[in-house]
Amino acid sequence: MTKEIFRLWCYNIRIMNYFKKYREYLKDNKEGYWFKRKVFGWGWTPAKWQGWFVLLAFVAFILLSSFDLTSNLEPTDKDVTLFIIKTILSAFLLILICYKTGEKPKWQWGFPKENSKENLN
Repeated sequence: MTKEIFRLWCYNIRIMNYFKKYREYLKDNKEGYWFKRKVFGWGWTPAKWQGWFVLLAFVAFILLSSFDLTSNLEPTDKDVTLFIIKTILSAFLLILICYKTGEKPKWQWGFPKENSKENLN
């Protein structure tokens, strides 16, 4: 029993350390990027309030567009096509905004090293 409690405690400490390091990664933003690279994978994550605003506006737009579909008992093909076009265009716009206001995208697996050449690019 004591061993399991110790393991859970160690696990919780590792998780807290990860989130602390993640917060530091997002705050290390001298360039003022709205979006920083994801720590794992390819893409961006909001780093400033402007980035969060853009992401929330995107989600709100998709949700409001989906209400147009649910307002009819049986949406027509035209309604569905219009929803798909709105979704694709808004996703493209989100990617464009992330690209223009964020770090250069690249594949990353883990936190960047302090003095690596990749950090300078």
